[in-house]
Amino acid sequence: MISQDAIKKIRRIQIRTRRTVNEILAGQYQSAFKGQGMEFREVRSYVPGDDIRSIDWNVTARTGEPHVKVMAEERELTVALLVDMSGSGRFGSVSRLKNELAAELCAVLALSAINNNDKVSLLIFTDDLELYVPPQKGSRHVLRIIREVLYFQPKGRATNITRALNYLNRVISRKAVVFLVSDFMDQGYEDALRVTAKRHDVIAVSVSDPREMSLPDVGRVAVADAETGREILINTGDRKLREAYAQKAREETAAREEIFRRNRIDSLRLSTDKSYVDELYRFFKLRERRRAGRAAL
Repeated sequence: MISQDAIKKIRRIQIRTRRTVNEILAGQYQSAFKGQGMEFREVRSYVPGDDIRSIDWNVTARTGEPHVKVMAEERELTVALLVDMSGSGRFGSVSRLKNELAAELCAVLALSAINNNDKVSLLIFTDDLELYVPPQKGSRHVLRIIREVLYFQPKGRATNITRALNYLNRVISRKAVVFLVSDFMDQGYEDALRVTAKRHDVIAVSVSDPREMSLPDVGRVAVADAETGREILINTGDRKLREAYAQKAREETAAREEIFRRNRIDSLRLSTDKSYVDELYRFFKLRERRRAGRAAL
């Protein structure tokens, strides 16, 4: 049974994110995603002025007269939230944990989708498939998604992105907008990501904390891997150690971004010490400009 404190926290997030959606991101979601896909409606006879690129050559050859395919914008989208809830998400050195940031982001995305009459699904994963909530509409559905992302207790601690993506491709066949929210502390997921990106519109959302990018000089400290439980003692006063740590973090970030670029996947980088609203707004505007550019071609 969920506690009263938890219910209050869910309501606070709902109120705060609704204000963000209504006042800051109003219209941005629709401009960034609506009408991206085109679905087949019918075939009709060619009339002067039709785009020759829309000619259906099979029907034309069969009938002996030119015919064109009539396409329509996909007005209703399915937004799939794939949320990594492995042990490393329960870390934060600033004002909130990474999984709390992920929860608020998911609330904003879910509310934006519902406000545009789209369906939202949720897949929580670790190294196992923890929870799947099928696509639905409505405010009650959004509340459930917020609740699950905030308070679901996963059994696994490690990360298996490949398994989550393979499952998504089995349960959602129609093209969806997929937000993969993770710190991407995993390897070997590029093939699954490539397959998914061919079927769906995938956005990779990297969630990080400043202490994952650089170490403070605080002397000897014990640090533990949240996913394996392995604990070691390090001397953060060692300048060479701090520099090597920061260099390794930069290399891993660059390698991850290269995977996204190579597979033509849009990416969004969020950190617990910065406003996700500003980053999300910039991302939506970038998508809108890109769509406008394609439409002008």
